[in-house]
Amino acid sequence: MKSANLIKLLLVDDHPIVRDGLRRIQELEPRIQIVAEAGTMLSAVEAARRHGPDVILMDVRLPDGDGIEACRQIKKFLPATHVLFLTSFADNRFVLASMEAGADGYLLKESGSHRIVDAIHSILNGGSVFDPVVTRDVLRNLQIGGDVNPLDALAAREWRVLAEVAQGKTDKEVAVALNLTTKTARNYLDRIFTKLNVHTRTEAALLFARFSQKGRGLE
Repeated sequence: MKSANLIKLLLVDDHPIVRDGLRRIQELEPRIQIVAEAGTMLSAVEAARRHGPDVILMDVRLPDGDGIEACRQIKKFLPATHVLFLTSFADNRFVLASMEAGADGYLLKESGSHRIVDAIHSILNGGSVFDPVVTRDVLRNLQIGGDVNPLDALAAREWRVLAEVAQGKTDKEVAVALNLTTKTARNYLDRIFTKLNVHTRTEAALLFARFSQKGRGLE
């Protein structure tokens, strides 16, 4: 993202009063331009197709469906668009489902405007942002202690593979990015699952989002 570029933002929430409050984001960050608003799953998909936003602030629950399905559909025709969920639901199922759908972050609506702006910049720079409340609950289910960094168990190449997976890339896309065969990328991922004691890509990606800033970084 070039610093001089405008950041096109789509707001998706079925409560007009929430969208009214979110407009304050433009006051905090002049480069952010709200290009459209939507209150349903269908209108969110249509607005994304029409305006090609850089970032979508998406609620989970919508009158005609849910934001997770909207995210999944939008990512199919706008894979470069970033989706940041902003919701009142701190539910493990929603967090993991959002990651499976390709979301770049998951914040609770208690987050302040400054936090949301920071999150937008973070995901535009390739990061993943998850509210500490929801990650704590998910990590508790994965039996990860707060002082333990499970990523320390990974070798340098495994770290790189997981970093690509955390961006929502498929095995084939990971292989291309790291100059590997698809089978080799899959083998690395299998070893990562074993070392992290997880069973899905979303669980592994969530651990990376939570702990990568505390790790040794890429060697």
